[in-house]
Amino acid sequence: MNTKLLIPIILLIIFSSCNDEWTDEQFENYISFKAPITNSEGVTDIYIRYKAEEKTTYQLPLIVSGSKTNTQNKTVHVALDPDTLETLNYERFQTREDFYYRELKSKYYSFPSEVEIKAGENTSLMNIDFALKDIDMAEKWVLPLTIEDDPSYTPNPRKNYRKALLRINPFNDYSGTYSGTALKTVMEGYENETPIVKSEIKSYVVDENTIFFYAGNIDEDRQDRRSYKIFATFDGNGGVTFDVDNPDMNFQVNKTASYTITEQMDEIRPYLLHRYLTINNIDYTFSDYTMVPNVDINYKVSGSLILERQLNTQIPDEDQQIEW
Repeated sequence: MNTKLLIPIILLIIFSSCNDEWTDEQFENYISFKAPITNSEGVTDIYIRYKAEEKTTYQLPLIVSGSKTNTQNKTVHVALDPDTLETLNYERFQTREDFYYRELKSKYYSFPSEVEIKAGENTSLMNIDFALKDIDMAEKWVLPLTIEDDPSYTPNPRKNYRKALLRINPFNDYSGTYSGTALKTVMEGYENETPIVKSEIKSYVVDENTIFFYAGNIDEDRQDRRSYKIFATFDGNGGVTFDVDNPDMNFQVNKTASYTITEQMDEIRPYLLHRYLTINNIDYTFSDYTMVPNVDINYKVSGSLILERQLNTQIPDEDQQIEW
């Protein structure tokens, strides 16, 4: 056969095959979660306003994919999926079990086992109720969900659409990732040396007015991180107090800290409000007593922390305004 004639035939077969796959993807009414992976560790971060005495509802979208409108009422069955979470943990972290995501305890949530999608509609919202009082955010909590098989519908064959691994991030007015560039950590006896400075310091919710962060340069990578929590309680009037629940840290506050909140509209996007929370006069000492067995390494930490939140003022619901 003529080579010049053979090449167009091969290309026609390839493009025809690709077009068939595209047609299947476009016209099949698969059922999917809308839970895009939002970090490099394979989970979806969701943010939930912390309320000690009330439930907070998060609405997880379910979608009927394809270019055709859904023509039938569908009852979608949703269940927990601990097996996928277990697989993810091992693939990501191998034997470092202290890095593992933990399945969220059942006392902290409830969700319906069935979700209705009406004929003529391609989306529905599944209400997940969270009650997070006393949750310990030293653990990385995940709610793992899956769409179950059923003869009346077809779950999306792609794992990341059929599954939803929801990383739980409760927040209050003071929690989030602070800029740590103005906070210096020095080892006792080496005060004239270059201090340790972290670009970011993550804080975690304890209750409506309290957060915790890890002392000095300790973070989530430390296996014993939960032994080094520092609690910061905000009084609503510019005062903040620090405390710990572990006496082995030899924690001592040297100055009275305070906080300020300032706001500024964005120059480019006039609907965007920048809110800055600054914790001033941070000055404390603590002992790292587990890094080297039977040796206390003493540190002094001083400076300030700044948290920026960006709020879209076009959205009326305050909880939904925040651009994470």
